[in-house]
Amino acid sequence: MRDNFFFWLKSHFTSRGMLSVLVVLTAIIPLGFVVINSWQLSTERWLGLWSSRLPGLLWNTLSLSIFVALGSFLLGVSAAWLIVRRKFIGRQLAIWLLVLPLTIPTYVFAHIYTILLERDGWLGQLWLWLFGADTMIPELYNVVGVSFVLSLAGFSYVFLLVRDALSRSHQNIEDAARIQGASPSQVFWRISLPMLRPAIAAGLALVVLHTLSDFGAVSMLRYQTFTLSIYLQMNGRFDFQAAAGLSFILVCLSLTFLILERFFRKRQRYYSSAQSRKLEPEQAKPLEQVLIWLWLGLIVTFAFLLPLAWMLVWSWDAWMKQLIDEAFWSYAENSLIISMLAACIAVLAALPVALYQAKRRNLMSQTCVHLASIGFVLPGPVIALGILGFVLAMFPNIYGGLTVLVMAMVIRFLPLAVQSQESAVQQLTPSIEQAGRSLGAGPLRNLWQVILPMMRGGLISAWVLVFIDTLKELPATLLLRPTGFDTLPVRIWIEASEEMLELAAPAALMLVIGTLPVLWFLMRPNKTQSG
Repeated sequence: MRDNFFFWLKSHFTSRGMLSVLVVLTAIIPLGFVVINSWQLSTERWLGLWSSRLPGLLWNTLSLSIFVALGSFLLGVSAAWLIVRRKFIGRQLAIWLLVLPLTIPTYVFAHIYTILLERDGWLGQLWLWLFGADTMIPELYNVVGVSFVLSLAGFSYVFLLVRDALSRSHQNIEDAARIQGASPSQVFWRISLPMLRPAIAAGLALVVLHTLSDFGAVSMLRYQTFTLSIYLQMNGRFDFQAAAGLSFILVCLSLTFLILERFFRKRQRYYSSAQSRKLEPEQAKPLEQVLIWLWLGLIVTFAFLLPLAWMLVWSWDAWMKQLIDEAFWSYAENSLIISMLAACIAVLAALPVALYQAKRRNLMSQTCVHLASIGFVLPGPVIALGILGFVLAMFPNIYGGLTVLVMAMVIRFLPLAVQSQESAVQQLTPSIEQAGRSLGAGPLRNLWQVILPMMRGGLISAWVLVFIDTLKELPATLLLRPTGFDTLPVRIWIEASEEMLELAAPAALMLVIGTLPVLWFLMRPNKTQSG
């Protein structure tokens, strides 16, 4: 019995396993804060939350998630289908324009479209010209308006994953359906779309998780969701227990959704033989090209070109008024420093978790992967407060420094690094690692010279994704930044709240410019697939 226990312990707690457990223990610090403080809520307070806040918050949050998922599905799947299934002029440009909305934070979308839809804004004036001066201009301060903003900000996740799945699809199955007499519409609805379910589910999972944890857009548009209510409980009422109780319910919702999504993906697997013929895009006819660009152009205009034009115009105005000074460039430098540190540390922290899962694939390794992803289902304010409580209790000397902020960013976006590296590691066959060891390479040398070079694409994707999301993170930065250490998102938040458009626009434009080089690295491996 004792020998069996030590054998189990040795087989599960290897060096990779120990490092994975260490990473996981760090990642679940905010979750520990949520659980401990939720337990301290009395029954009366839980009943009070349920009677006063929870029904409305549940309805608002779930309805918003459904609308955003539907909007992202419509935009992302239709765009990916046209890009992969048709050849047309400007196809490569369209791919980039459909990905570039990822560089714009949700709170920037919300701020820009709030301004554009005012009576003297570009879209407001266009609306009045089209429908008359006495008509009511649509507003964004409702579930439809917030869904519109978050769909524009998030549909690119669905587009990227569905495009990748379509580029790897095969012609044989669709040909067989046509031989049986199926019409093109029947082939799409009964064959093509069901085969895309895993990719669509993965993309919508990212969109819904971003929606559940979004703070910037819902706060600017004053739409009450769990995340905004949690922030107000902490920052306005200083009621940390009530905030933890709301966070606990939000975590349960997010975890339930993640479990259902993974279960759904496991049940939807499709295989094709090596002899299957790759699907080739058809050359679009002239009229088809016009219709394609009308639809893609409409998406790109609202998702990227209009916000970019607004940022350029107001940034030029700020430059002419000499409002862009040394302080502004220090904000950009601070954002780059935090993002680069968080991306590098997150990639290193995610590596043992991904390798352990690929090597063992047991209950312990899967538990590590799931717990390492907990930062994605916790809103930024809760992660910030959980880290803050831990630091004050255990390491008070680092309070108020960059270490605390970087730690929060790493925990927040560690799931992106884990998922990217896990996908890359799964492509490595065990024989490759065994071949290196048979030639005399030790574990570290084998990792450095064999495994890491073959994981290069996954490592780059992980670094890029963490960098981009850290660069845009707002609530955790608001709560944890050192005194006088402002970043671009913080300045956008401050200037937007004070209606100082000349200063908010350059900061938003710098976020877009800062993410372009790393986005190029992310898109470069797909260059050959795009045609």
